[in-house]
Amino acid sequence: MKERYDDLPNGYQETIEKGLNALHVFTHISRGIGTREEQLKRLKDELKNANAIVIGAGAGLSTSAGLTYSGERFDRYFFDFKRCFGITDMYSGGFYPFPDNETRWAWWARHIYFNRYIDPPKPVYRELLELVVDKDHFVITTNVDHQFQRAGFDKARLFYTQGDYGLFQSVNRKLQKTYDNEEWVVRALEAQGFVKDENGIFQVPNDRDIQMRIPSGLIPQCPDDGSDVVMNLRSDDSFVEDEGWHSASAAYADFLKKHENDRVLYLELGVGSNTPMIIKFPFWQMTLANDQATYACLNYSEAYCPEEIAVQSVCIDGDIGDTLDEIH
Repeated sequence: MKERYDDLPNGYQETIEKGLNALHVFTHISRGIGTREEQLKRLKDELKNANAIVIGAGAGLSTSAGLTYSGERFDRYFFDFKRCFGITDMYSGGFYPFPDNETRWAWWARHIYFNRYIDPPKPVYRELLELVVDKDHFVITTNVDHQFQRAGFDKARLFYTQGDYGLFQSVNRKLQKTYDNEEWVVRALEAQGFVKDENGIFQVPNDRDIQMRIPSGLIPQCPDDGSDVVMNLRSDDSFVEDEGWHSASAAYADFLKKHENDRVLYLELGVGSNTPMIIKFPFWQMTLANDQATYACLNYSEAYCPEEIAVQSVCIDGDIGDTLDEIH
């Protein structure tokens, strides 16, 4: 099935190749040149004057927006799973060996809804959009929470490389398709006892009387052949890269090609060390290849760049939302 996309540019593969090339080029790390004030001023100037902006976003951006996977948010929505199974955060809960499918899908219904179908507590994504909306921009992200589109970013300018919490895929590999899950998520939350507040957002009822299982008849199945489904999240080679994914990959490749010699700002936000080949390393490589380019890394405690591009880089340590507020 994937052969149908062979004629399209493959932005994902191209960016991985750039990341691999970077491994052989960069050797020493820098924290950037100049004071924080000087780097903030330079970032603001590049946001204003760049011909194009490529945003690379990781989990740190959603964390800054308040979509935390542990602490108060976890205890509010998953207190019963914590009490019964000892799970302490949403990330590790996604790998927990639940005793049955009814419990596992009850977990995933909550996980999906509270990270995909509601707005984050803080307006970080909307503030980011305000900074780039009048510029030619494109977003590549490893996040799967759909928050760019919820904030108003144009879908045609987004490439979600690792999947989407809002999609299922069949375990039948012959079906290289994905399926929207919002309707199912709503029914699964209602079945657990969640209730909508005055804003139409599901909440735990005041008596906290909710179930950790859904009825067997609500276990999701593929609408095409009745097979089991799994989340459309990249974990191995079974990940479905559907038509929308390939179109976004091609759009990303086209955008990079169009601006490869322009004054480009590669704006990296909250990217950690789990998937550097997708955003961080390729951004370094593309900055090195273009003396008009600027690489900006905004991250909490992980803001750095290679020495080889330090003069072209901005590294700002701190909360991303606070930093965006400073340059508005």
